[in-house]
Amino acid sequence: MPKGIYECIDCGYREVRESTEPLLERSCPNCGGDMVLVGFTEEIEAVEEPISQKLIQEIKKFYDIGGVLRQEANLLAFEVLSIKEENFEVVLRELESLGYWAALKRRGGKIVLYVFPAQHVKSENPLIGILLFVATLISTFGAGYLLSLGYVQALDQYNLPGIRNIYLNALAFSISIMAILGTHEMGHKIAATLHGVKSTFPYFIPFPSFIGTMGAVIRVKSPIPTRNAAIDLGVSGPLAGFLVALPVSIIGLKLSLVLPASIVNLKEGGIIFGTNLFFMILEKYFLHLGEGYVILFHPVAIAGWVGILVTFLNLVPAAQLDGGHIARAFLNEKMHAYLTFGLGFALIALSYLWVGWLIWGGIILLMGRIGNPGALDEVSPISFKRKILAVIALLIFVLSATPVPLSTS
Repeated sequence: MPKGIYECIDCGYREVRESTEPLLERSCPNCGGDMVLVGFTEEIEAVEEPISQKLIQEIKKFYDIGGVLRQEANLLAFEVLSIKEENFEVVLRELESLGYWAALKRRGGKIVLYVFPAQHVKSENPLIGILLFVATLISTFGAGYLLSLGYVQALDQYNLPGIRNIYLNALAFSISIMAILGTHEMGHKIAATLHGVKSTFPYFIPFPSFIGTMGAVIRVKSPIPTRNAAIDLGVSGPLAGFLVALPVSIIGLKLSLVLPASIVNLKEGGIIFGTNLFFMILEKYFLHLGEGYVILFHPVAIAGWVGILVTFLNLVPAAQLDGGHIARAFLNEKMHAYLTFGLGFALIALSYLWVGWLIWGGIILLMGRIGNPGALDEVSPISFKRKILAVIALLIFVLSATPVPLSTS
């Protein structure tokens, strides 16, 4: 079987691989861009097929094009002289109906349209998602049960009124945290669907920890078409999760115990939750918390706090995090790589405040090696509405920033 010769759409890097797939997404070892099959190491028939006249006619509906800059196996490159259709998603939908994807880039002072075969997107087994959902529901209920034991014990210790039904508290915690995480990922899913990006439904991840989960994810299975779409996908999840975490946090704080610090006896090794501007505002205006008082969180408040922390971590503008997609829409690949590695090392430096930043910084550095290829269309401008969305994301990032998430007494 012949080996495939692949070239990166973004940086032009070439290498031979044990594959003949037409497109290898985000696999360029140099810049993280998409690698397109441009030839083979052995002679095979019909390596270069005649350019489809139907394809050319379709392209000319959207662009005035010059000559073919390149035709190699499965890659065509045209110089774009002028753009007739400003909405690249319309172009992409039409070309995909013919079995092609496209990328619009600036190269050497020219606008270049790359056209290549669309990659087949395999369907997912829905049973996997359902089983993970059930497992995470059980694991978060178990975590909520343990958190509820401490809460009820505090009610008894200080002889205070409150909800003493451990199972009800545990269920409330489980529903709250899964609602925040699920809404976050469904925000991404809805935005992806609106922009024609193929993606899975959320996968919840059960994990034996004090919250019972490592979060939830969706898999994006086709390229992001435009920079506007990248911003929508990046903002949608954190914004949706934040809007659910807001009422969850308020309800949880109302159920929490506010006690004078002088009478509270913290057990050695107990968890102290770090603060952020968002929780400081809620504590001041909803609990009217004064000096010399502490809060013993109800499990629902812990779910809200975790939702805010997850929002903050996802909005870090690095690699392929949600914030990374937003930042990449405004920055070229090289500048975004510098930002990613700078933030990774900065978080490692912050590990003197909280050891968890050492792990998180290392993860960002590893993700940074893959890079963020950005949108297929990096020529069309970012709309004013998306710039406003990016500012909203920055505001949420600042409000949810938690320098020291966890510590122990």
